[in-house]
Amino acid sequence: MLEGPSYLVSRDLQSSCEQERKWIYNKFRVIELSNSNFRLEDGEELPLKKSCNVLSNSNCHFEDGEELPLKNYSCNALSNTKRRLEDGEEVPLLKKSCNVSDTHEGEGPVLEGFPDIFLVPADHQPDDQQHTGHQSDSSSLIHQLGRDISINCIIRCSRSDYGSIASLNQSFRSLIRSGELYRLRQQMGIIEHWVYFSCSLLEWEAFDPSHDRRWMHLPRMPSNECFMWSGKESLAVGTDLLVFGKEITSHVIYRYSILTNRWSSGMRMNTSRCLFGSASLGEIAILAGGCDPRGNILDSAELYNSETGTWVTLPNMNKARKKCSGVFMDGKFYVIGGIGIGNSKSLTCGEVYDLKEMKWTVIPDMFVARNGGAEAPPLVAVVNNELYAANYAQKEVRRYDKERNLWVTIGRLPEQAVSMNGWGLAFRACGHRLIVVGGHRALGEGMIELNSWVPNNEGPPQWDLLATKQCGSFVYNCAVMGC
Repeated sequence: MLEGPSYLVSRDLQSSCEQERKWIYNKFRVIELSNSNFRLEDGEELPLKKSCNVLSNSNCHFEDGEELPLKNYSCNALSNTKRRLEDGEEVPLLKKSCNVSDTHEGEGPVLEGFPDIFLVPADHQPDDQQHTGHQSDSSSLIHQLGRDISINCIIRCSRSDYGSIASLNQSFRSLIRSGELYRLRQQMGIIEHWVYFSCSLLEWEAFDPSHDRRWMHLPRMPSNECFMWSGKESLAVGTDLLVFGKEITSHVIYRYSILTNRWSSGMRMNTSRCLFGSASLGEIAILAGGCDPRGNILDSAELYNSETGTWVTLPNMNKARKKCSGVFMDGKFYVIGGIGIGNSKSLTCGEVYDLKEMKWTVIPDMFVARNGGAEAPPLVAVVNNELYAANYAQKEVRRYDKERNLWVTIGRLPEQAVSMNGWGLAFRACGHRLIVVGGHRALGEGMIELNSWVPNNEGPPQWDLLATKQCGSFVYNCAVMGC
């Protein structure tokens, strides 16, 4: 659960983010090392695989008298035993050793995954002199390390482990559910991109394409007829997955939070809409166009801030449109395609919204559609500020040339990327990759494939099959969350 990649642990989290890092390996001392036990200041003894008599600030004195610098050698400390948490709960130690060998001059020890050797700060005082009861539990997390170092240890763990970490005790649960850990990850530039998609009504799956390619089944959405019989949109912003549904006279939004692993409802836009174009950039998202409850095509747009839960009305677009797509590129929001007022044919012009100047600009002939109102919104995605589109009819991938305002065919889509006029197929950006989620249409249960490709200038797409799942063959919704 707590295992992960090697990383450097700093003494103070804030200094590691804002100032030059000061590594802690020479600021700690071990209280006592015997032949078989490791004695902590609170009297607890933990078995040692191998012992050394003394650990000074920088050297390790072995029993044969040899003195070796600590930073150049491994200290295999804890055997398969248990760690006692502050609330009395005991959990097995998953990691057996703390390797401090592969460090460089001026750096501290590399702790693999979650540190199991308790390095005690030189200025450490026993807990009964600092805190008592719940106060200690909420302030220090792992009291032998202190709160800041504890956070630094788990901040690089895969967020697929955060549910298990939150179950350890109230302190870890509060750290994760409050969103504090994700805000710190963002400040340090630690982002994981997960793919969320629905191939069965009210059911959602999540897939981690980077860390062991793990799956997670989300709790079932609350039953609501607007999600059973009508089209719906989805959008991942911050730590939330938003799913939009249409009722007879209004619209409803359900929100899934990765902090609590729960669905909730009650959000309201300034203008109810469906069939809109949308995209997110960190904690903000923009929704543009669509239809109101009476079916009127809209030219309005609004910005959502997931940190505050607020909606802000933006200036109107130059053209009203529904069934359009939205992307962020070069820090600006683009609306592409869609159906306009009084015309069943798709719009060829696009529009771009500049968040600094707070105005829309029309881009003539930006996107050429084929089947008018019958087809799905354009299948577009942005990777490294380059815009790509999936042409489902020819099963091609195209790249947008911003300088010449035209599309260039660069290769093929995966063979399993089938759709119904573009419906049922997902084409998304996932970090530095393009992701295609789709499968063959079949009676009963079908098979979904997730394929990815990292765009480059060295030839046509070479798709990598990430995973398959038997959950249906039609992708109703898909969103990618990066946090």
